[in-house]
Amino acid sequence: MDPITAATHADPYSYYAQLRAEGGLFFHQGLKLWVASSASAVAAVLAHPDCHVRPDAEPVPKAIANGMAGKVFGQLMRMNEGERQCCPRSAIQPGLQWIDPQQAEALVAARLITPGADGIQAAMFRGPVCVVAALLGYAPAQGRIIAELTADFVACLSPLSTPAQLATAHTAAEQLSGYFVELLDEQADQSPLLAGIRQRFASSSASNETLIANLIGLLSQTYDATAGLIGNAVLALIANPSLRHDALCIDDLIAEVQRFDPSVQNTRRFVAAPCEIQGVHLNRGDVILVLLASANRDPQLNENPDAFLLHRPDRRSCTFGAGRHQCPGQMLAMGIAGATLRQILAVNPVLDRLDWDYRPSLNGRVPAFKDLPVA
Repeated sequence: MDPITAATHADPYSYYAQLRAEGGLFFHQGLKLWVASSASAVAAVLAHPDCHVRPDAEPVPKAIANGMAGKVFGQLMRMNEGERQCCPRSAIQPGLQWIDPQQAEALVAARLITPGADGIQAAMFRGPVCVVAALLGYAPAQGRIIAELTADFVACLSPLSTPAQLATAHTAAEQLSGYFVELLDEQADQSPLLAGIRQRFASSSASNETLIANLIGLLSQTYDATAGLIGNAVLALIANPSLRHDALCIDDLIAEVQRFDPSVQNTRRFVAAPCEIQGVHLNRGDVILVLLASANRDPQLNENPDAFLLHRPDRRSCTFGAGRHQCPGQMLAMGIAGATLRQILAVNPVLDRLDWDYRPSLNGRVPAFKDLPVA
């Protein structure tokens, strides 16, 4: 195991504890990068102005740079710094924070969730994207298409994707852009969320192209991370059968799952200028692997961190990032995850017939479920 392959290991958390014991920020000789494993080191890296989300020499991954997926990627607020990050964020974040949780709950409840592993998988991946599509003004039938295209597009975000998957991602980016052009061309804004985003974009210098790219980004961010949060909540209930009772507070469960076993295990930062972090000198071009999941289990951040506690006092988590790149949709993601888990439990009162492994990933911890054979 190493700090990257740990993301999909059956239990990476004792290994993360070993890494924290080596020092909060240290150089990993095998991976040839720096590793931030402690809560203080992770916080310092995420807050440092010279730690960027992309290397200066490669703002868009070479594998997609010459296609439509790369064009979208290059305009995403979470893949940029400065004005190219702040402007889209200031337009999108307020609307996400104002969404009525009951509206998201109703949209989840309106979707048909079928029993078994296939039903759970569909609820995890397609369901949250359909909810966000509906909040943006798409009809249910359109939302299902949008969810399929988003599934194809997110392949461009993984270094593990095949050439065929990347080609499909370029096509999906083209089609998603077309759907948003049509939506934005409609005379009346039926979606308060989209209307607010458009109004705030209009008062900025950002182009319509940037608006569309970041609406696609909103869908793609919803896809894997929310799916993992839902799936890992299901795993928490399988591992802790005593939690499965009528008095279970799903919102408390989701809050603890995103700390205890997060879907996003790590992220990266690229040093843009010589700097010093926690007494360590870093050079321009250095790469830092930021172990968010390890920080969540640091005793300096949470008391008794390896215990799964529904009613944890002063729960703290790095899962959604921090500072200028903190996820703007945290509350929406947790609300959708909680609502989806309630629906899954309504049709799957027995979870012991499920098996799973983790989807291949360098940073995500997202279970893939399958039904156990009937004896």
